[in-house]
Amino acid sequence: MKILHRYLAREIYASTAFVFTALLSLFAFFDLIHELGDLGKGNYRLPQILGFVALNLPGHIYELFPIAALIGTLFALAQLSAHSEFTVMRVSGLSTQRFALSLLQTGMVFVLLTLIFGELVTPQAERMAQQVRLKATSSVVAQEFRSGLWIKDDQSFVNVREILPDTTLLGVKIFEYDRDYRLKTVSYSDRGHYEAEGRWLLEDVTQTHFAGERTTVGKLPQLAWKSVLNPDILSVLLVVPEQMSAWSLYQYVEHLRENKQKTTRYEIALWSKLAYPFATLVMMIFALPFAYHQTRSGGIGGKIFIGIMVGLSFHLLNRVFAHLGLLNDWPPLFSAFFPAIAFLGTAVGMIWWAERR
Repeated sequence: MKILHRYLAREIYASTAFVFTALLSLFAFFDLIHELGDLGKGNYRLPQILGFVALNLPGHIYELFPIAALIGTLFALAQLSAHSEFTVMRVSGLSTQRFALSLLQTGMVFVLLTLIFGELVTPQAERMAQQVRLKATSSVVAQEFRSGLWIKDDQSFVNVREILPDTTLLGVKIFEYDRDYRLKTVSYSDRGHYEAEGRWLLEDVTQTHFAGERTTVGKLPQLAWKSVLNPDILSVLLVVPEQMSAWSLYQYVEHLRENKQKTTRYEIALWSKLAYPFATLVMMIFALPFAYHQTRSGGIGGKIFIGIMVGLSFHLLNRVFAHLGLLNDWPPLFSAFFPAIAFLGTAVGMIWWAERR
């Protein structure tokens, strides 16, 4: 059994690596074509474009893991079936349950790699990619309204005109209220830098204090500002929720809850991050029923085409349920896990049907 497991794992790993190479080359080519449209914008030259494309690859690897694992497993099993090796394994006493268990054991390597890329590699690479592009094109990170970005911070409302790629704040206005929601202080700073542990250093500060009917204005060269905001929270503006780490998503969800703001989108992204690595295992189990069909029933090319369609369908269903959950206010746990559970149920049904034939 160990020999068969090692042989099966080697075939699946080799096939999946080949699929990854082909898919990543295709995605990198598309990214390159897309970025060439901005060639010459500011300092955005070919080296910066190539760097941006390279830094986007970890994100593609993370997104493609279930699809690549499905196609790679399908290809490996189709090869085994074409050479009658799968039939020999079955005759030798290898049950479907043992075969599925071997697939799950093989897939645990993919689960681990998905976690590593999703939590450690992709968020950092995506943030660096956006910084490379924004610095080269002299762009700002966020300017959601004409007046800039608005953030609620405890008893204060913060307005930031621009956020630079290094999370430097430009044009910071802080409207501080008391417990009865009466305006106490308005502070304006030309520039703010993050220091540590929730402390920001604001420069060239103008403060207006309101006390009853009396108003006083003062100027300060520097001001220490304590805030729950930090570069990790502001990195949400650099990295889309689906490519953030689970820890960063959790922190941001807690920040939104503390400020009584809607958290559905980020909760769905958080649960999806936890469900996504195990979707790879589901896709590998989904490939198992196709091993029961001999090559003459459709051919290896046909099975690979089916694998691509199934993988794309899973990816699309994930996106659709995330948007539907957001629009209909479904429980985030349901929106994140339903596609994987639906495909797992379909795979189990297909295995049962294949064994009955």
